[in-house]
This record gives sequence, C-alpha cells and structure tokens, in this order.
Amino acid sequence: METLLFLFPQFNYMAPKEEAYFKMLGPEDLQAPKMKDDSSSISPEAALQWSDSFEELLKHSDGVETFSQFLRTEFSEENIEFWLACEEYKTIDSETKLLSKAKYIYTVFIESDAPKEVNIDYNTKMAIQRTIAQPTKSCFDAAQMKVYSLMKKDSYPRFLHSDIYLRVTRKKGPGATMFRRRSRSCVFNERGEATTEPSAW
Repeated sequence: METLLFLFPQFNYMAPKEEAYFKMLGPEDLQAPKMKDDSSSISPEAALQWSDSFEELLKHSDGVETFSQFLRTEFSEENIEFWLACEEYKTIDSETKLLSKAKYIYTVFIESDAPKEVNIDYNTKMAIQRTIAQPTKSCFDAAQMKVYSLMKKDSYPRFLHSDIYLRVTRKKGPGATMFRRRSRSCVFNERGEATTEPSAW
C-alpha cells in the first residue's frame, strides 16, 4: 500500500499504464533511487561541484537523488532509474541473478508499453530482445549509453537552471542569490551606460 501511495502522483493522469505499472512492482522496485526531499544535509559547495560535468554529478549519491527529483518533475525519472539498474546489472556475478535482473530490466524499461519504458530506437530494442534469453553483461550497454546521452544533453542543462538545484546551491541565505545577480550588474556598471541600454540585456 505504501508503494501505491508513493508512486500514484506520478501517474495519476496516465490511467492506461497505471495498472500495468503497479502489477509489475516487486520488493526490488523499492531499491530504485530514493526520492528523498531532504536536501538539508547537502552543502552548497558540494552541490556546486555537480555543475562541473554530468559525470561529476553521477559520482555523488546526493547528486543522483537530487537529479532524480528533478526528472520526476519532468516525468522522465525512468531514465535515471534505467541507468542505475544497468550499473547494478554489470556488477552481478551470478548467472542466475544476471538472467533474473536482465528480464526485470527488459520488462520494466525496454519492451513496448513497459511501465517505465525508456526512449530508445527500434534496432537497439530488438538487439536486446534477441539476447534476453541468454543475456551478457553488456547486453544493455547500447541502450544505457543512449539514455545517458539523452540525460546529459537534454535533462542535465535544464537541471542546472532548475529551482530544485538552485535551492540547494543557494541554501546559505539570500547572499548567494544576490551574488549571482550583482555580479551580472557589476559587469554592466563597470562599462558605464551599458546598464541603461535595453539592448545590453
């Protein structure tokens, strides 16, 4: 019941997929990235490092969780969940567990009308389908790279300008917010009339 209450808001307008989504849920689904909204333990200095690169963001568990929160607002959290599932998949040594996890990833993220279907091309999807009966550790690599690239080029730049991210980096009070705006104004002030020219903005 807790799972239904937690996930329902994300899918409350997607009735056709809702039933399938809840049928697919099992205990391991709860191991997906934890969407905690407690950013108080994240220092602004640490959060600012996430803007260095997408790779840097993914190195930090707090960064992954904050990015996941942002993707939820865009209804595209399946991308980071799929990427994390693939990362975990590549660490599995047991053949039995590998097969089980491969089928789980395929059913939840890859097949048509999957509850968290990621946006990958037909050929990549078919290549996975052909290997799913005897999966290898690299069978999801192409799909994972496409989803990674999509997040890096599309979602990550928007994340850096999102309220969710800026709230974490400006947490020490209005000073941080003011600093960014002042620095922009100072540049124009030093150049004289530039601040009064509409075209300068």
